[in-house]
Amino acid sequence: MVAFSARFLRKTPHLASARAIGWKVNLPNLISLARLLSVPLAVWLIVSGWMVTAFWLFVLAGVSDAVDGFIAKRYDCQTTLGSYLDPIADKVLLVSVYLAFGFQGLLPPWLVILVVSRDLLIVGGALLMHTLTLTQPKIAPLLISKLNTFAQILLAAETLARAAGAYPDYGVGAVLIYIVAMTTFLSGGAYLWNWARGTRQMERDAS
Repeated sequence: MVAFSARFLRKTPHLASARAIGWKVNLPNLISLARLLSVPLAVWLIVSGWMVTAFWLFVLAGVSDAVDGFIAKRYDCQTTLGSYLDPIADKVLLVSVYLAFGFQGLLPPWLVILVVSRDLLIVGGALLMHTLTLTQPKIAPLLISKLNTFAQILLAAETLARAAGAYPDYGVGAVLIYIVAMTTFLSGGAYLWNWARGTRQMERDAS
């Protein structure tokens, strides 16, 4: 896949320059878009009980995330569109999968509510900051947020593998549930603290 992508980009040099592309679509963006479009299929597979297929689709989505990131950096085809599309595809996939888990009773409802509420908090906070400052909010990923995302991915993969009967329940899922809950709570609190501090700074600058 990577070799094909390299040949594709060499044959289409106009796709290999972020400066020339801006908001246009290139190969990494198409991969991110395909991952975003796979979300309804992933949800349908989970709620329909096709856990083995859902597991491999989730793995494929993870591989595609690594591939599009590698291509974008290696061949200098990072774009404004990609900077939005890639994280949106990742977040929509994770949140949708967790909602499907909650619907199927594979994860406790309180955890699903916590995960979804944290993401709504981040989006709402970004929109609020944009409204107050009339500028594009810069949300730098915090270390605790990266740990939270990694834990969410591990729990989703573990839940799918266990539901597919790939291995017995050794209690790994129960441990991951509380790790996800803790990091979700801490990362949400950290973003709230940063936004409150930024708001106070804006008020002092305005006075």
